[in-house]
Amino acid sequence: MSNPIRVVCAIILRQGRVLCAQRSEDMSLPLKWEFPGGKIEPGESPEKCLKREIKEELNIEIELGEKLASNLHTYNGNKMIELIPFVAGFSGGNLQLNEHKSVIWQKVKDLKALDWASADIPVLENFTRWYFENH
Repeated sequence: MSNPIRVVCAIILRQGRVLCAQRSEDMSLPLKWEFPGGKIEPGESPEKCLKREIKEELNIEIELGEKLASNLHTYNGNKMIELIPFVAGFSGGNLQLNEHKSVIWQKVKDLKALDWASADIPVLENFTRWYFENH
């Protein structure tokens, strides 16, 4: 098995709600919900990548907060990713969908109601535990 593909994602909080992004029909895992982010380029830090990806995908600026535990996940038995989540705050910009079908600001207690991409589920579990311990 080759090295995992390193992917960062942002759990963007604003007034007790989290920005959730729905993958478009054209993406792999169509219509699944995810925390937005993307692949880390060679020589790029996870933090720099995440700010770049959020700007490219959603046209917004974020402030990075706590880094949560990474999740190793294998898709289709062959493609392994390391999903590296950061809690983030919304700091500006006009939300614009450049890749996703839709986004919603979901209350933390209601996050589990969405149909999440499988790699995001352990991240969601860790985040909700962290959130309710700290808020």
